[in-house]
Amino acid sequence: QVQLVESGGGLVQAGGSLRLSCAASGRTFSTYNMGWFRQAPGKEREFVAAISWRGGSTRYADSVKGRFTISRDNAKNTVYLQMNNLKPEDTAVYLCAADRGPDSIIVYSRSQRYDYWGQGTQVTVSS
Repeated sequence: QVQLVESGGGLVQAGGSLRLSCAASGRTFSTYNMGWFRQAPGKEREFVAAISWRGGSTRYADSVKGRFTISRDNAKNTVYLQMNNLKPEDTAVYLCAADRGPDSIIVYSRSQRYDYWGQGTQVTVSS
C-alpha cells in the first residue's frame, strides 16, 4: 500500500517554473513506477509523465516534452515534476500516482494502470 501527498503547486506567469513534489509513505515506494497526471476543469484526466522504479526510464506526453522533467529520490520517498516554460494550457490539478504493482518493467501512460493516487495540487498559469 502506498499513500501519496502532492505539494508545490501555485500561481505562476506564463514562461515561469514550478517544481511539484509527491511524498509517498510505505516501505516499498522504491519498487513502484510513478506517474504524474493532470486534470483541467471540464476535461478528462491526461497523462503528463512517468518514471520507472529505479529512475532509469522516463516517459512524457508530447505536450510537455522538453519543458517538464520527472525525477525521483527513493531515499526520500519522493517523486518530482520540474515544470519550465509554463503555458496557460498547463493550468490543471496535478496528481501523483503509483503503479498498481511493484517491479513493473513497463512505464505506462494510461491512468487505469495506476491504483494509488494523491489528492492533487493546483497549478495555475496566467497569460
